[in-house]
Amino acid sequence: LTLEVIFMDLIILIILIVLTIVFFRKLSNTVYVICIIDIFLRILDKIERMINVPEFSNLVNKYFPNSVLDIICSHSSGIIETVLVWLYIGIYLVFLFYVIQTFFRKKK
Repeated sequence: LTLEVIFMDLIILIILIVLTIVFFRKLSNTVYVICIIDIFLRILDKIERMINVPEFSNLVNKYFPNSVLDIICSHSSGIIETVLVWLYIGIYLVFLFYVIQTFFRKKK
């Protein structure tokens, strides 16, 4: 891992933590922010792979991780990684609950 990659990963994690603590005191807002950033990173990664332009690929691969899960797995190991991955799964389960709840509310 290069210093730039670690730096960008840490910036994304710090943004998640700061947004969570400062702006979003409700669990639902925290879940939405984490999932929005994760989905954005996954879409960016998929676009980079599909268009296959070397300059764009170099830019994306240099400054952006593939997902929040990739950040967790690249910077932790052992029991801490396991706990963080389960927390990540839990966040996505709560996100799925909120999305389904919103879907059924709008149908009424």
